[in-house]
Amino acid sequence: MTLKEAAKNAKELMMPQCRMCPECNGIACRGEVPGMGGKGTGASFMNNYKALAAFTLNMRTLHDVHEPDLSFDLFGQTLAMPVMPAPVTGVKINMGNKVSEEDYIRAVVQGSRAVGIVPMVGDSAFKSFLEDNLKVLKEEQLAGIPFIKPWNNEELLSRIGLAMTSNPFAIGVDIDSAGLDTLKMHGQRVDPKSLADLQLIKKSLTVPFIVKGIMTPDEALLALEAGADALVVSNHGGRVLDSVPGTATVLPAIVEAVAGRAKVFVDGGVRSGVDVFKMLALGADAVLIGRPFAQYAIGGGEEAVTLYGKKIYTELKGAMLMTGCKNLAEVRAKGKTVLNG
Repeated sequence: MTLKEAAKNAKELMMPQCRMCPECNGIACRGEVPGMGGKGTGASFMNNYKALAAFTLNMRTLHDVHEPDLSFDLFGQTLAMPVMPAPVTGVKINMGNKVSEEDYIRAVVQGSRAVGIVPMVGDSAFKSFLEDNLKVLKEEQLAGIPFIKPWNNEELLSRIGLAMTSNPFAIGVDIDSAGLDTLKMHGQRVDPKSLADLQLIKKSLTVPFIVKGIMTPDEALLALEAGADALVVSNHGGRVLDSVPGTATVLPAIVEAVAGRAKVFVDGGVRSGVDVFKMLALGADAVLIGRPFAQYAIGGGEEAVTLYGKKIYTELKGAMLMTGCKNLAEVRAKGKTVLNG
């Protein structure tokens, strides 16, 4: 199987909810929620894509870098590269409903393991989706990172307890889901969380805590105050609030505010290893990729997820080589000197 074949198959399986556009930029699917589009005018989804595309790389060939080191330490575990599949779930709701939730997430989990990265798995209006995700992690004996929606605290803590049965690597809460229409359409209430709420969640955990949905420096500082071990700069793929800046636009200021006190991850519009490189140069410790991993899991199962992961690795390594960065620390240290934009 090739990625081109997997993409063709994904289009057949995901239509009309995803057209597998040659450029996944949010234009064709504006306002398509449920589905894979951005909320309202789709501006937030499109801003993610455009913000990354605005940066170009400064090519350098007069250096002694020959074999860049892509390895990434995450909470004491070494990953092959600083990339993880974002916690995308809901085949039934958003992705055509022609592949089972269990088969979909198994492809993501198995493909992640094949390329040496940690999978993130999601929560949904249907609790069975979370249960399927956790079941696969247990069966595959792989420590993943479950993300729980911002339910009322009683339900949230209950689902965290359920997630802990999968022996997770860490636990996240995607607070940006507070604006997710697909949850409200199914009568499920989710809300923003206060500092006290986050502190309660942190107190309940024995594994690292990740807060997803940070878009401003002041909220990054609140996440730190709550004890977050990592935060994700994310607008939920442009699916929860219209007219939001691209994540690449706000990332540097958030990294500056955090100042190394927690890991900073980012998602939004990332399609290639070059995009990953751009986010790292803007200060991210690691990068989450959502739609592409989901699309290839639907279209080609474990094999396509593995192929896509290897493609990202090769492209990131090539970008590091051709900009003179021997490791991830150098990418971040050189920062905007390796970027134009």
